[in-house]
Amino acid sequence: MFDNLSEKLDKALHILKGHGKITEVNVADTLKEVRRALLDADVNFKIAKEFTTKVKDKAMGENVLTTLQPGQLMVKLVKDELTELMGGDAAGINLSGNPSVILMSGLQGSGKTTFSGKLANYLKTKKNKKPLLVACDIYRPAAINQLHVVGGQVGVEVYSEEGNRNPVEIAQNAIKHAKANGFNVVIVDTAGRLAVDEEMMNEIANVHKAIQPQETLFVVDAMTGQDAVNTAKAFNDRLDFDGVILTKLDGDTRGGAAISIKSVVNKPIKFIGTGEKMEAIDVFYPNRMADRILGMGDVVSLVERAQEQYDEEEARKLQKKIAKNEFGFDDFLNQIQQVKKMGNMKDLVGMIPGAGKALKDVEIEDDAFKHIEAIIHSMTPQERSKPAILDAKRKNRISKGSGTSIQQVNQLLKQFDQMSKMMKMMQGGGGKNLMRMMGGMKGMRP
Repeated sequence: MFDNLSEKLDKALHILKGHGKITEVNVADTLKEVRRALLDADVNFKIAKEFTTKVKDKAMGENVLTTLQPGQLMVKLVKDELTELMGGDAAGINLSGNPSVILMSGLQGSGKTTFSGKLANYLKTKKNKKPLLVACDIYRPAAINQLHVVGGQVGVEVYSEEGNRNPVEIAQNAIKHAKANGFNVVIVDTAGRLAVDEEMMNEIANVHKAIQPQETLFVVDAMTGQDAVNTAKAFNDRLDFDGVILTKLDGDTRGGAAISIKSVVNKPIKFIGTGEKMEAIDVFYPNRMADRILGMGDVVSLVERAQEQYDEEEARKLQKKIAKNEFGFDDFLNQIQQVKKMGNMKDLVGMIPGAGKALKDVEIEDDAFKHIEAIIHSMTPQERSKPAILDAKRKNRISKGSGTSIQQVNQLLKQFDQMSKMMKMMQGGGGKNLMRMMGGMKGMRP
């Protein structure tokens, strides 16, 4: 996410490194490169120019603290301005109605239907709501069926009316159905088009007027750059929507839409899509995104994702197993599944401060654990619980069964043994021994 922009901003801000003080000349040189980086990320020229002007005004009027170097100060100013440009504070979602009605709008191909399912799953699992999905896309072939599939994946009911070609009627009937059956959130998925047209705008405006939603959200593909911003403006002029959802931020995103859309339509980005899984939805925090763009990571979001997968009872059981030296490959496999639920690996690595920059040339696959899982699945239940019984004959069988080499099997066993010892030491508080062991593990592959 934003890899190219992050790299160019880092180079731009590097200009001030080593300078003893801020001057008009070195600030101008730095901001010239910052503006170039923003333009390369498909940020609107006018917005990029205003951005660098504001940073320059603040930099030249700033009394540099003795604890800050000029380069550090510039990073802080750029971060603060990026945060402000993207909205400042995180914007919540309005769920005040009974039921709360959310109208989804956007062009065809933006990921609107899939995100409707993600949002329903988010409200169900994290907000303890009972959502109803409504199929109002009466034009696109298989659109209604797609929403039913998505609803089935997240365990949310989908309301549709076969043969009814009136989206206003369908939406109104769906709200009546929700009131009668105890649904407290209604998510209306509307039709999209390949381009903005009058017929489309009239239709969604009529739906909006008829159901009076608490939230009207505009879904936009983050990979379309300034086109996304222009489309958002066209929709906002007609609908006056409440917020933006950026999808496909896990792809080859230049970042222009995320950075400049708030400035153009004056509406906050509320959610972002960060992957294909139905759990791949995040609340948009401008300050955290600014940190990530500047290569500072996002530890808070990483911890939050870990906490979502944390089961206190399971943790207690695991603790007892470690204390009794009974931690086996089944437990290890379970831990891998918990990590996978947190999101795709590249996204998680990007949240660790400095890791994105350090591993920029390393290809991180989303299925990075597949070889480990294959090896473990090729073991018998006894071998998983007692790895010590694995002799050369057993290792050879496991290697063939998992499609891996003997070396890969041995490497996993070695890493597992070292990890088990580390966990045991952490249980017993053996800090000094643990530090010594970690020193001997420098060459170990993650």
